[in-house]
Amino acid sequence: MAGTVTIERRGEVRLAGGHLWVYRSDVTSADARGGDTVAVLGPRGRLLGHALYSDRSEIALRLIARAAEPADLGVWRRRIEAALRRRAEPPIDATAYRLVHAEGDLLPSLIVDRYGDVLVVQALSQGTDALLPEIVSILIELVGPRGVLARNDAKVRLLEGLERRVDVLHGEVPDSVVVSEAGIEFETDLRTGQKTGLFLDQRENRVAAGARARGRALDAFSYVGGFALHLARRADEVVAVEASEEASRRLPRNAERNGLGNVRVVTDNVFDVLRRAERSGDRFDTIVLDPPSFARTRAALPKALAGYKEINLRALKLLAAGGTLVTSSCSYHVSEEAFAAMLRDAAADARTDVIVVEKRGQSSDHPILLGVPETQYLKCLIVTKIE
Repeated sequence: MAGTVTIERRGEVRLAGGHLWVYRSDVTSADARGGDTVAVLGPRGRLLGHALYSDRSEIALRLIARAAEPADLGVWRRRIEAALRRRAEPPIDATAYRLVHAEGDLLPSLIVDRYGDVLVVQALSQGTDALLPEIVSILIELVGPRGVLARNDAKVRLLEGLERRVDVLHGEVPDSVVVSEAGIEFETDLRTGQKTGLFLDQRENRVAAGARARGRALDAFSYVGGFALHLARRADEVVAVEASEEASRRLPRNAERNGLGNVRVVTDNVFDVLRRAERSGDRFDTIVLDPPSFARTRAALPKALAGYKEINLRALKLLAAGGTLVTSSCSYHVSEEAFAAMLRDAAADARTDVIVVEKRGQSSDHPILLGVPETQYLKCLIVTKIE
């Protein structure tokens, strides 16, 4: 540990309220280098804790330990051990899931995902990037993976002045891996796939959607078939729409792997597909909307809500009476209230009534830290179109 950073009263109050971040505007002085683990002092010189310091990001401090608790590698080891225990009880019915969820596990800016016997890590700040060799050593000792891959290609690293790159840090990492969740197997590419390979935060929602599937189903923004394959076990037919040609090539292989011959892949823009389907009078009994984040910044919120409304309005028009819509937003800046209001307005414009049968969020391996609202980002509503 090296250096000290002094913050003003507003930052002190923020930490006292349970948050782990202090913004650059609340830093009054810093005697440290980017990536250091520093002592955080209040305006009167009182030790508030220890944090990762960034000299580039607007998030200048990410708290690791409060007050006089030491912030050595022992803290990282204990927190990782605790995260592993939380994933063990109750056991997760999947071989791909999140082991460490950054602030949600009190390990700010560190992501660790498990894909069978391979771990994929992301160091999203200067501090975790500097400590990555030590963190990987702890993971190897505690988990014993065949390989460890660093997917340090997230755009957020640019805000930290860090290079975007993908590296094998330990052992062997195959070009593709096969994992399972609730009896469904997926093949995915850990080096180039979305996120760290799969959208693990939707795992429990995919199972819930599959349990309600029936008739003719549409899975929009399907990627490698996460929702589509769960739907296909109960639906008569599934139309899986995905714009990426690479994901579209992998999707039918995943369907074949699971013995599901009722999945039809459409490689196209979802907005265009929904418009054409509406014009042709197409109907579906089950629809899933799992789009990418439409609002990566607060400034993008109005445009994002318009995009969410368009796809949900068209989906409700395509949905047969009594049908089920599973709709999600992974945009933190879109609140639960705003998302529900958007869906209400979409239903009104579609001249239909819907009832909410389930209100869901991110999978339990993506824990929410109550003091850090940013850790609660995924909204998922399952609604029924009233007959």
